[in-house]
Amino acid sequence: MNLIQRCTNIQQFKTVHAIFITHGYHHNNYAVSKLIYFCAFSNSGHNLSYASLLFHQTPKPNSFIYNTLIRAYSRSSQPQHAFHYFNLMVKDEYIVPDHHTFPFVLIACANACSVSLGKRIHCWVLKNGLGFGDCHIQTALLRFYIECGSLVDVKKVFDEIPQRDVVQYNVFINGYLRYGMSVEALGVFRDMLCSEVEPDGYCVATGLTACAHSGALRQGIWIHEYIKKKGGFCEDVFVGTALVDMYAKCGCIGKAIEVFEGMWKRNEFSWAAMIGGYAVHGYAREAIQCLERMRVEDGLRPDEVVLLTVLTACTHAGLEEEGWFLLNNMKDLYGVVPKHEHYSCTVDLLCRGGRLDEALELIQKMPMKPLASVWGSMLSACKIQGNIELAELAVEKLLQLEHHNGAEEDGAYVQLSNIYLNAQRVEDARRVRKIMDDRRIKKTPGCSVVEVNGEVNVFIAGDVAHPLHREINSILDLISLHINDQPCEDIKFPSLAWT
Repeated sequence: MNLIQRCTNIQQFKTVHAIFITHGYHHNNYAVSKLIYFCAFSNSGHNLSYASLLFHQTPKPNSFIYNTLIRAYSRSSQPQHAFHYFNLMVKDEYIVPDHHTFPFVLIACANACSVSLGKRIHCWVLKNGLGFGDCHIQTALLRFYIECGSLVDVKKVFDEIPQRDVVQYNVFINGYLRYGMSVEALGVFRDMLCSEVEPDGYCVATGLTACAHSGALRQGIWIHEYIKKKGGFCEDVFVGTALVDMYAKCGCIGKAIEVFEGMWKRNEFSWAAMIGGYAVHGYAREAIQCLERMRVEDGLRPDEVVLLTVLTACTHAGLEEEGWFLLNNMKDLYGVVPKHEHYSCTVDLLCRGGRLDEALELIQKMPMKPLASVWGSMLSACKIQGNIELAELAVEKLLQLEHHNGAEEDGAYVQLSNIYLNAQRVEDARRVRKIMDDRRIKKTPGCSVVEVNGEVNVFIAGDVAHPLHREINSILDLISLHINDQPCEDIKFPSLAWT
């Protein structure tokens, strides 16, 4: 068996296989399982076709051999082959699928986008009583429905688990975050703490990410206090990075710096979070200084993500020359070839500075096809500068790129209409609005999130679902009446009981 482990390529492996055959080991399931496992998972001998040949030459494969092939194919570019071996396993009168089999089959269902088959497997699991007591199968079901985007089924499976563990909470919380439902993710995290399930470092970092995405500062501070009280996460680089990110995104840049400077260990993600915090708070020069600091203090080299974040900082602070220098020299200084995102950010930087002609020249010289983000920056700048000719060009390019994307289309049309109105070209603005009406394009409503007394409130333009919407509208009316008559600090507002 040691001969298999010493193989560094498939030719050496085939030689070992020949030795096994001459000594009669090919009839031994243990020996065959080692051969198949090597073909299925070894980096030096990965060959699923050869593993399949070995399987079909095995008279009576055991459950481990079946599971090995199902697992290997479930994560491959041909996940449908996993179903073939699962069907063979079911038909084998000497073998019964076990708790290892179903998670692999569910992974194959997710990767093959076979929702119907995955639901049939779910029914089979329930029918055979495996879904209520096996945490591996329960977790696999959660992951399957998340991959398929069926969050209703995810919640149903999660609610039916009698004894949930930290892994299942992690999967569920990340599922909500993946689909932008940070408020719901935070609710699950709170439920986990109330149910006295002890979170691990990964789960704490996920909870902080949910706070960052939903702007729930008070709850993020509470988690930070929880970390200090437990003491076990103080040296966890991922928890520390999540704290930096949370404080920065919730507006507490000073606290983010304090956590960052106090971290025992920092990685590329930690620096990216801190640089990102500097960027959104307008501290561009501090973000640029971090490029040298991360090399000197931690021996790290900035990657394409960190450099993009620094470019973003330059964009927010209007440091046009610094951003332009970084784009032109990032390959020589850091070994990073600029990608579309770097060009897009630099175009945005030039556009914000009113240098539309230089921005257009950069777009025309890009080594790749400009995407919607580039033309979107150009269009936004045209609105500010009143450049109708370039605005029309930007809209034309945007509509070519985002022909089937309603949100992008409506944004482009609305901006062009406003540009025409600002230039007193009323007929052109009406023509654009008529195009929107004819194509039934509606402007996507705006959305805002605010935390009040520890509760996250979501507001959508035109929505009346909030329980205090009447009181909120009354205050807005009051502000409208008084805003021009007296200073804001003199206006007295009625109190709201947020519940």
